[in-house]
Parts: sequence; C-alpha cells; structure tokens
Amino acid sequence: MTDEMLRAPAEIKYAEELDWLESIDDSPKPFSWRLSPKMVRLFVLGSERSDGLDREIPQKWFGDRSFVERSIVTLASDRGLLLIGDPGTGKSWLAELLAAAICRNSTLVVQGTAGTTEDHIKYSWNVSMVIAKGQSRDSMIPSPIMTAMEAGVIGRFEELTRSTSDVQDALISILSEKYVSIPELDTDNIVFAQPGFSIIATANSRDRGVNDLSSALKRRFNFVRIPVVTNKRSEAEIVRFRTAELLRRHQIDLELPPTLLDVLLQSFADLRAAAASATSDDEKLESALSTAEQIGVLEDAILHSQFFGDRTLRAETLGGSLVGSLARRSPEDLAILNKFWHGVVEPRSKKDEDGEWRGFLEGGCQAISTLS
Repeated sequence: MTDEMLRAPAEIKYAEELDWLESIDDSPKPFSWRLSPKMVRLFVLGSERSDGLDREIPQKWFGDRSFVERSIVTLASDRGLLLIGDPGTGKSWLAELLAAAICRNSTLVVQGTAGTTEDHIKYSWNVSMVIAKGQSRDSMIPSPIMTAMEAGVIGRFEELTRSTSDVQDALISILSEKYVSIPELDTDNIVFAQPGFSIIATANSRDRGVNDLSSALKRRFNFVRIPVVTNKRSEAEIVRFRTAELLRRHQIDLELPPTLLDVLLQSFADLRAAAASATSDDEKLESALSTAEQIGVLEDAILHSQFFGDRTLRAETLGGSLVGSLARRSPEDLAILNKFWHGVVEPRSKKDEDGEWRGFLEGGCQAISTLS
C-alpha cells in the first residue's frame, strides 16, 4: 500500500510495528489511546536492550528524551501541546509520530497560513446540499479539528503563528471549553470533544512578530522548545536515517560515503559559526542552516548523481548542491558563500589534498561562478 503513496503517513508506514507494540502493551493507557505513554515513547525514540523486547524498534526522531516525555505527558492532560523551534528541527515529524502512536491517525491537519480562516478549524457548509435540503449536520463539512474532537483523537495545527489572530482566538474556546457551537442549527447544534482529544500545534520561532500568540492562547498550551541539533553525532544519525528513507523511496542503490557526510556536517557547522559571529543580517545566509536543509542538500546531490552522473555520489556534486540550495538571495548569499569557500573550504582542501575537500572546493566554486 505504501508503494502507491508518494509519502505514506507514519501510521501506515509503521503499521506492522504499531500493531506489534499494541499487542504486547499491557501498561495503563489514557483515554482511548492505542498505546501507553511508555510505548509511545519507545515507538518514537526506539528500543534499547534494557527494554527486553523480542524485536528491535528503530529510532525515528532524534532529540532529547525529555522533550518527547514532556510532549506525551501534555497530551495525556487536558492541555494542548505547542512544539516551537527553528525551521528544520523536526517539529512536524515529532507531531506526526506522536499522533500516529496515540490514535493511529496523523492526517487531521490544519496548515496555518495568512489565508486560513475560522472555517478551517471549525466547520463549513456544502452549498449544494444546503440549497437542496437546508442546513443540517449532513450538509455540514467538519474541519480536521472538529473531526478529531468527535473521534476523541489528536488534531494537528501546523505553523500556528502564521494564522491570523481571529483563527487563533477560535482555538481558545476549543481548548478551554472542549466544544464547538453551531448557531445555524436549532437542534444537535453542539459538537463536544470526546475523551482523548487534544491538539498538537507547531510554531516557527523565526516567525516571532508575524502573528504573536495571545496570552490567553499561550495559557492553554504547554510549550516544548525543540532546539537546533548541533551535536555532530546526533545530526549524522538524523541525516543517515532520512537519506536511507530517501534511497528506499526512490529505489536508488547508491552508497553515502562517510567522508562526504563528514564534509557536509563540517561545512554546516562552519557556516553556523560564521552566522553566529556575524554583526548584521547582511552577513548571514537567509537559510536557517538546519538539519533538514542538510538533508535537502544531500537529496539534491544524490538525485543529480543518479540521473545526470555515474550513480556515484562525488564531492564535486555535493559542493555544487550546497551552493545551489543555500544561495537564495543574489548577490548577498552568493557573496557570503564565496567568502566561505575561499576562507574556509580552500584552506581545508590544501590540508587534505587527497581527500574529499578538494573536489568539494571545485564543485562549489563552479556553482558560485555559474550563479554569479
């Protein structure tokens, strides 16, 4: 079934694993949860030898255990969960995994944008049915959040701070009163949330000031701040995990040389250090330099090697992909990358003449020249 989807949601992708965990789970479960809190944590973070399981459960989200545990505890309470952090820190992936493990449905999602309206989190109407038969529950189109309320499962709200204050205010009554009124109907005009309902929202910390959350809405969420992964070992595990998924999805048989992964990780570490020491925004790349962007650079290089190369990932291709992916502003980003390439990459290539840095230098310089 997953072969028929471009990207299967976590509950389908890991269905067999979730079934097995549910079959051996004898711990207490809150509300209508499919797995106990301990098993939810194990599904997200993977098993250890001390767990004594008959099979290994792979780690799917890489981060501090305390973040996952606090998220699970929040969802077992009557408060919403807000995952906040820089772009590419895995907030949405963690939200999807938690919803999949708790209720086997991670697809009840509202995407916050400037065009999101109150209807998107409450309900709208099937106009043709209203004209033909009038307003009724049958002619009503429930939002993903209302559907989650009625089913007693997890609803998700992506990029909460990108939606307007009117939309955010509509969430306050849902999170506090746990029901939605339908004033257009005379009877059956209240939808009550069933036990197990909660909301996982995400917010980009770089969107501060776009549509700030009101103090009333903040009080109804528990905040879990997801930091940027800076530990090289953890970051390498994330990149390997995501790259392996990419290769499987595209059915590509291509090896990721460890030396090239080291070059990529070191380059991002150096670029982050340069951004941290910059005195103005003009001296910083527009990119957040997140782990997700590293994966994007690697994906670009792998696909280029597969379709336009000799199906071998080379340093030249990786260097060109990094420049092409991060040079979003011209000439500002190109000037920053050019300075980095000649001030950092070039000295490294001279110390490592027989290694990957020389090819990385050549690929990046050619890409900068082409884009300039």
